[in-house]
Amino acid sequence: MKLQRTNWTMDGAETPAILEGMRMPVISSTLGPYGALLFDMDGTILTSIAAVERAWSAWARRIGAPIEEVLSYLHGRRAIDTISHFSPPGTDILSEVRWLDAREQQDMDGIAELPGAGTFLRALPKHRWAVVTSANRHLAIQRMAAAGLPLPQVMITSNDVSQGKPHPEGYQRAAATLGINPQRCLVLEDTRSGVRAGLSAGAEVLHIAGTESVDQSPVKMTVNGYKHLSVDVQPDFVRIVIAS
Repeated sequence: MKLQRTNWTMDGAETPAILEGMRMPVISSTLGPYGALLFDMDGTILTSIAAVERAWSAWARRIGAPIEEVLSYLHGRRAIDTISHFSPPGTDILSEVRWLDAREQQDMDGIAELPGAGTFLRALPKHRWAVVTSANRHLAIQRMAAAGLPLPQVMITSNDVSQGKPHPEGYQRAAATLGINPQRCLVLEDTRSGVRAGLSAGAEVLHIAGTESVDQSPVKMTVNGYKHLSVDVQPDFVRIVIAS
């Protein structure tokens, strides 16, 4: 059978020969080693954008805020931070948070894992990953279940922090709970505020494309989901293997 060679440009190296007419994954690069992987939730391991926009659009109409501005601002932020930003003076912020929370918990339509995310997460040892989300704990657990994703041993939610993203508290807390220095962690994020939080925590950041574009200079790279990602698990660390 005839052999052919294919050049891949991600790391500038030529791949080994492959069989003509066959598509075989070729390892192009690896990231790591890392002591732990820290995942955002919405937009990073599951898609919830339709449900999020339904709930927040309803809230914006309720409060009289510009819908498009609210939808643009909210990505990666805690509900209390977005509500505080857009609510008029005198608003009972906690009451509005409860209203929105009830609305979101009633709407799981369209919640699904990002393709390949479940397989990727299940390949990780439980002590090597965590979820850091701006959602509250009950909503986060509901969405993970609706998407069919495994629950991590460590999940840092809006209930666990005093300051939301882009503040690094959530990622710092997740790393500390796992017993890993944040500088040995990789944060996976889809939003600008999340990327800032991960970098400020001292971690490296992998950007998951789809929600927001980000400045490429500080992130390791941007990837389109998990289709070409796998995990190399070693006793003391993990690496991400990126295939073409």
